[in-house]
Amino acid sequence: MPRDLRKARLWFTPLVALVLASAPGLPQAREAGARRGQVDHDGALQAFEQGKVLRLETVLSEIRKSVRGEVVGIALTNGGESGEWVYEFKILAPGNLMVEVYADARTAAILSPQGRR
Repeated sequence: MPRDLRKARLWFTPLVALVLASAPGLPQAREAGARRGQVDHDGALQAFEQGKVLRLETVLSEIRKSVRGEVVGIALTNGGESGEWVYEFKILAPGNLMVEVYADARTAAILSPQGRR
């Protein structure tokens, strides 16, 4: 077996094992997200088509005016009975500060920024 192929196999095999080992937990993770009010892609599209939420790009442009850094996570949640749609952004700000910014998905108004190192 060629040397390069052996090296590739050394890191590829554990990677495949890791992916396969984590696969059984995916349905539970989806259920946990649904319990917290997180919306899947289809739900987000439906909310957009019904005029309940703005385009992600629109809300992101407002967020970037207020918070510097790299967006590393985005979630869309529905407040349940209140019907309030909220985008949650996780932003890695300068100085390795992780900032969570919540924005009204209908108006793009920033609701509350929170930061932690």
